[in-house]
Amino acid sequence: MADHYETLGVDPSATDEEIKRAYKKLARKYHPDLNPGDVEAEARFKEIGSAYEVLSDAERRSRYDRFGTDQPQGADFAGGFGDIFEAFFGGNMGFGGGGGRSGPPRGEDLETHVDLDLEDVVFGGEREVTIRTAVRCEPCDGSGAAVGTSPSTCGECGGAGQVRRVRQSVLGQMVTATACPSCGGLGETIETPCGMCEGQGRTIEKRTYSVEVPAGVDDGSTLRLTGRGAAGARGGSNGDLYVHVRVRPHPTFRRDGDDLVHELHVPFTQATLGAHIEYDTLDGPEDLVVPRGTESGTTFRLRGRGIPHVRGRGRGDLRVNVVVEVPDDVDEEQESLLRRLAELRGEAVAEPDQGLFSRIKSAFT
Repeated sequence: MADHYETLGVDPSATDEEIKRAYKKLARKYHPDLNPGDVEAEARFKEIGSAYEVLSDAERRSRYDRFGTDQPQGADFAGGFGDIFEAFFGGNMGFGGGGGRSGPPRGEDLETHVDLDLEDVVFGGEREVTIRTAVRCEPCDGSGAAVGTSPSTCGECGGAGQVRRVRQSVLGQMVTATACPSCGGLGETIETPCGMCEGQGRTIEKRTYSVEVPAGVDDGSTLRLTGRGAAGARGGSNGDLYVHVRVRPHPTFRRDGDDLVHELHVPFTQATLGAHIEYDTLDGPEDLVVPRGTESGTTFRLRGRGIPHVRGRGRGDLRVNVVVEVPDDVDEEQESLLRRLAELRGEAVAEPDQGLFSRIKSAFT
């Protein structure tokens, strides 16, 4: 489930008026009447409406800020917890029906993204991501019980976390084991819940994590941060955080596998006579030699100036594709020199453009 504040594009500290303005602006943009037949716009419009419905109500917004959902909370773990965090994380609680006592459930895996420049891809480094996530409640240290109290052994399952039922079938007696409905498979119940987390053992906060970006990572890749996902309820272990990589387009280079490609425009004079060009790579300036008579379509390859190989050593190459530029804005002196050159080479060229008045005069003579 998307974060309501992110959906409206406002900060969690935004005022009611700021939230209202953001909602109106987005609602007008994605209204179905203005986007007929656009399924994505319709879905976005509904998402915006749901977010505003929660954040515009003081009580519901307060619950959402504390627990990640606006649904009323209950102290009973089995009856309330699944609804509370399923609304925020979209996962199930993972209670099984077989084996031994289930124990506290593992926290949900979370997803976010990080935007990188091409330089980050080539050289790697660290980037920070900030997410809203479930963290262990500090006052109760994740137990869910009020300070000075502790969870009690479940009276229905005797601490086993499971209840067994016997039924008759054509094959005889069948015994099935399911998670205890009273304790949700934990084997414990809470009589006096923590006032901060209301018995859940975790609260919703913003957390910032450092992401190690490996050199050579590609757009669309996913980085996994083990144990950086949501904290499990009532002392359960943390899930993982999956960070999806998005690489911004570069103004000069594009990626082709582990090579970088650049289309270099070279004046026809340099292509004809040759030149030394100070060429800027991501590693710094290089002396690029353009031989005499270089034609359009020629490719120069700078070894080891491309993308690092993620699964091996070394780097790809930088391929410079030459496009010879022909000027279309020469002045009189330059045109005279070009005509002299054509004459010396024995090449026929078009007659000079005489101008509008000369052409009119010629038409009447």
